Amino acid sequence: MREMSSKRFDRKSLQSRIHTDGHGYERAIFRGYGFISFALAASLGVTTATAQGMPAGDAARGQAFFQVSCSTCHSSVLGPDNTVIMKQGPSLVGVVGRAAGSSPHFNYTKSIRDSGFVWDAASLNKFLVNPMEVVPGTAMPIPVGNPTNRADVIAYLSTLKIPAGVTLNYEVITNTGVATDPNDWPLQSPGVQHHFKVADLPEPYASRSVGNGPQTAPAPTNAMPAVPAGFTVTKFVDGLHNPRLMRTAPNGDVFIAETGRNRIRVIRTADGADAPVTNTVFASGLNRPFGISFYPPGDNPQWMYVANINSVVRFPYHNGDLTVSGAPETIVPKLSDTTGGHTTRDVVFSKDGKRMFISVGSGSNVAEEMNKKTADEIKAWEAENGLGATWGPEANRADVLVTDPEGKDPLRHYATGIRNGVGLAINQETGDLWVSTNERDNLGDNLVPDYVTRVKEGGYYGWPWYYMGNNEDPRHSGERPDLAGKAIVPDVLEQSHSASLQMTFYTATSGVAAFPAEYRGDAFVALHGSWNRSRRTGYKVVRIRINHGVPTGEYDDFMTGFVVNDYSVWGRPVGVTVAHDGALLVSEDGNGTMWRVAYGK
Repeated sequence: MREMSSKRFDRKSLQSRIHTDGHGYERAIFRGYGFISFALAASLGVTTATAQGMPAGDAARGQAFFQVSCSTCHSSVLGPDNTVIMKQGPSLVGVVGRAAGSSPHFNYTKSIRDSGFVWDAASLNKFLVNPMEVVPGTAMPIPVGNPTNRADVIAYLSTLKIPAGVTLNYEVITNTGVATDPNDWPLQSPGVQHHFKVADLPEPYASRSVGNGPQTAPAPTNAMPAVPAGFTVTKFVDGLHNPRLMRTAPNGDVFIAETGRNRIRVIRTADGADAPVTNTVFASGLNRPFGISFYPPGDNPQWMYVANINSVVRFPYHNGDLTVSGAPETIVPKLSDTTGGHTTRDVVFSKDGKRMFISVGSGSNVAEEMNKKTADEIKAWEAENGLGATWGPEANRADVLVTDPEGKDPLRHYATGIRNGVGLAINQETGDLWVSTNERDNLGDNLVPDYVTRVKEGGYYGWPWYYMGNNEDPRHSGERPDLAGKAIVPDVLEQSHSASLQMTFYTATSGVAAFPAEYRGDAFVALHGSWNRSRRTGYKVVRIRINHGVPTGEYDDFMTGFVVNDYSVWGRPVGVTVAHDGALLVSEDGNGTMWRVAYGK
């Protein structure tokens, strides 16, 4: 490292120090060409007192924190020819000194563009303490609560300079041709059917991997999602803040996580009504809550469980409660050693009420920061943690964990290799556990399919070494031959990059808004929408076809119409739940609304 600091490197020599497989620029040994690397700063003993009253930040520690906690959504390196790498969030190369929301070709929210911030140590520190409070409506709701971590990552961001005379190249996605792929947004429509098969998957990198996040726009005047003939759709609630997963209590009250505000909201309505009679905060002071579940299963729960970002807590709860009666009781104090990357956690109970399942998403796209183990080390690790279990910063990540409802049994792996299992659900007909999963990015437009599947106990679903059965991820080529042929193929493959979030089974048999009998036993899934595909897909709710508890592999578009054009969307579905009267409720976080879909009126 010190030798590097004393030399003058040209582009070729720097590029030779970057490990690439054609696309893997995040593996740059010195974190790339086009800015000062943290390694150089560390080699010179550089630390940064980032703002008055803050602790001195250490850039080397900040880079390590960034890779574990931030790199899934933000790039800190440049690609060849100074190309800016776009992810779900903007590139942070040159962020210090830049006006918030000002870099070109990224679709910032209006709130961040209008914030007036110019990013320096002080403004970054203020923002990262509580993004949603400082800039209400921002699409970056994840705080860095620890002051030392915050100072360190700000010190690292301060090293990401753009050298004088360097012009950054921004890839611009244009879609001027006519859409022909039925998965592209212009061809979405209620009733359009999809059936993806492993045999039809393209090779990795058959198309370029692109960063194509949407601009979230206000809903157009009189905007209304499209639903099948015979159904009606109405806006049920607006003014929600970062609405996420929803669950319906046995008495019909609907609970929704407002994750960015660290609270749970409860909504009560009369059967058949187009608006709630009660809309209030049930619990606050949580830590990025997402999953909600009632226990014991059945008509008379005694507890509400909430899955925070790194714990599971519960409140006493009885049908009709509109506010908590006390502080939460911690049932599982820690889920994993790391919390960066994917932050959603769901919690559900087995049909008999004896087991509690918790989904924990990965900390990264494809375990870039996980070290290697020898064959003997892997064998010993898997003996304790299960086939395909990951380690290091990914320990207890990308899996479904299980314990008892009191949290007395040690957490163990129920299933592994599930990259980001956002939504869990129990099929009450069969008792099967299901999961709705976001798969990995950066292999091209049509890899890797997201999926919905039954979860087999002890099952391994491929991440990070394989996908869709025995397809090896080229970024981990040759690393785990022992896992060849052992990854389970999911039941229902969804269009790649759809961002599959919450799922729910349709169980209503009566009610003024109940769907026809043919819908009973099927599942509905919210697809949040793509950022890593050249033409948008997702941004809709789909119906998963199930025959007596067994998925057919097919799904249909059910609720569409949230995309404005190639660049903008006004709705991003997140949560789905069945109301007491049989209506389907859908939350979306683009404009903070909830929609009600009823059959008939």
